[in-house]
Amino acid sequence: MHTIDDIEVAGRRVLLRSDLNVPLDKSGSGVITDDRRIRASLPVIRKLSDRGAKVVVMAHLGRPKGADFAERAAGGPSLLVVATRLGELLGKPVAFATDLVGPSAESTVGGLSDGDVALLENVRFEPAETSKDDSERSRLAARMAGLGDVYVGDGFGVVHRKQASVYDLPALLPHAAGDLVVAEVAVLKRLTESPARPYVVVLGGSKVSDKLGVIGNLLGLADRLLIGGGMVYTFLAAQGHEVGGSLLEADHIESVRAVLTDADKRGVEIVLPPDIVAATRFAADAPSDVVAADAIPADRTGLDIGPAARTLFASKLADARTVFWNGPMGVFEFPAFAAGTRAVAEALTRVDGLTVVGGGDSAAAVRSFGLPDSAFGHISTGGGASLEYLEGKTLPGLTALET
Repeated sequence: MHTIDDIEVAGRRVLLRSDLNVPLDKSGSGVITDDRRIRASLPVIRKLSDRGAKVVVMAHLGRPKGADFAERAAGGPSLLVVATRLGELLGKPVAFATDLVGPSAESTVGGLSDGDVALLENVRFEPAETSKDDSERSRLAARMAGLGDVYVGDGFGVVHRKQASVYDLPALLPHAAGDLVVAEVAVLKRLTESPARPYVVVLGGSKVSDKLGVIGNLLGLADRLLIGGGMVYTFLAAQGHEVGGSLLEADHIESVRAVLTDADKRGVEIVLPPDIVAATRFAADAPSDVVAADAIPADRTGLDIGPAARTLFASKLADARTVFWNGPMGVFEFPAFAAGTRAVAEALTRVDGLTVVGGGDSAAAVRSFGLPDSAFGHISTGGGASLEYLEGKTLPGLTALET
């Protein structure tokens, strides 16, 4: 895989695929509530700009709906707010094109001088970007390629997507991986190629179905798996326990039983919480009690791991030399049910070794607790991409950059 240090960019139009999919205020104000993905993209943007490239940034925002560009652009969200914030962080203007491959993009790119930066409108305003039809994506990629001389892929959060700006476009131009992607891949290789041991994986989140593939692959790599979050109730049910009104994927109970059997045969320790914080309903102010994990009342819903589980999980992380964590231990967005996730996050900060937070809700939780990024070895910018890599899947965006 070539890096941006391997290619000449001075005076050339560099199409840079970044991940600028930042969260916006839910009131509809369009205010960015967390600009960390923009900040994470800054080093490569600055590097290319400082080397004299005409930097043309491409990115998506949200999941626009509509039959064509006009409908999607009308419904938003537009990347204009991101262009404004990007300019503030760079300390210089960022030109903004109101389309992706139309007249505005052509004139905006055509007006750039060496070192300038532009941002094109949301790539997902073009339905062909995410089309399953190879020919549709290819036609859009060809139009995008006409705007550049070089392609750089630096959006790790989308490398698991077979999309026009991620998969099809690199084949049409000289291409390289950005530093953010290179760093992510380097960390993931450390997790999958001779990791320092004990190697502990902490998995949470809502659905076990989303994690079965990665669990299956990690059973051949990890020494210990700690399971929490909504997915733990399917594990408890697989052991024959009552889970009340807790999240349960009944159709995956047999798959989970198979996982438990396989782990036992391989000598991989699977650690489940001994107690649960069970509430009367799913709500921030719901009354709750701590109950044994094997005795959840039928009228209660598990919303977090209990105090004994927090202590147990921390002890199981204490001797780790490598840790990968993906998924909260409970509904951390509700302060009353955030203690389990906080306990895991704080335990990771005390680990003497590589600690990797697998992006998504895990990264959001870490930051909501006020823990600095520097307290962890690595916080991924792509939760879904990280999981698919650890599952052993081929990631289209990486394949395109390696070709």
